[in-house]
Amino acid sequence: MPDAFTVLWTHDTCRALRRAGRVGQRPTVAYSGIHGSLPPWSGASAGDEVYALHVNRCEVFVVSRMRLTDPAGGDCCATTPAGGTGHDDWWMLGAGGCGATPVHVDGTPVDFDTRVPGELLERLTWRNQRGRTRGLKYVVDGRLEHSVSLQGFYRLTPGSADELAALLAASPAGRNGRAGKGLAGRASAVPRSGA
Repeated sequence: MPDAFTVLWTHDTCRALRRAGRVGQRPTVAYSGIHGSLPPWSGASAGDEVYALHVNRCEVFVVSRMRLTDPAGGDCCATTPAGGTGHDDWWMLGAGGCGATPVHVDGTPVDFDTRVPGELLERLTWRNQRGRTRGLKYVVDGRLEHSVSLQGFYRLTPGSADELAALLAASPAGRNGRAGKGLAGRASAVPRSGA
């Protein structure tokens, strides 16, 4: 069964996505790094899903869910300049970061309207490689006061992954058939635009 992870997209990343006109478009590449500012996507493999989260004014939003199609980069990355691969379209996801390595993904459309309700924030849990679970720190009255416990690349527990998938499916993008079905009962691929 595939795993699910979260990664935090900063204000700068989200601002660049908006300015570049990427809202409503599906990411095809993201970047893994070696530094806290661009965390490594360690432990993720093809078929796993990554929920890109954004914190704005103490509220958490699911910006995109990306299914990894080729976590090791690919032939296009080794032999073709970035401009010929579509990577330049998504530079703001970390292309210039410390040790940036492209990770091919099939993402849901970038959207800044899918807010994670406060009661769900309080229930979300992650697990480490030793099987220990943890929740979010600094959730006060359903609001995330500090985003430090989201900074990084973390594996969700299956129940939390299912809850985020359900939230995304109930969002406007999900109701229009663009968000896919998540880990529980999803098709082998997130449908592409027009499919």
